[in-house]
Amino acid sequence: MDTETRPQKGQVVQVLRGREAGRYAVVIGVVEPHFVLLVDGDKRKVGQAKKKNIKHIQLTHYIAREVAESLEKDGRVDDAKIRCALNQYLLRQERRKGE
Repeated sequence: MDTETRPQKGQVVQVLRGREAGRYAVVIGVVEPHFVLLVDGDKRKVGQAKKKNIKHIQLTHYIAREVAESLEKDGRVDDAKIRCALNQYLLRQERRKGE
């Protein structure tokens, strides 16, 4: 995998497989070589991040800056910030559909 398709901390992804298929989540960690840690701040809290194979997610081009910065600076992030980032992303998607 090249750097373009490598998941990054703070990146919004769509889950393709498993119980949470179709839902959106935020990457809070990358476990080499093929796994990421996902949370959505709601059903999947930061304390119980889901370890997911990168083959089972679809990356979006959206990286939540505030989540990435918080992880970079403090090494952690709170659920409210995750929910806020996902809501911002979904609102942007809705606006694009409306155009």
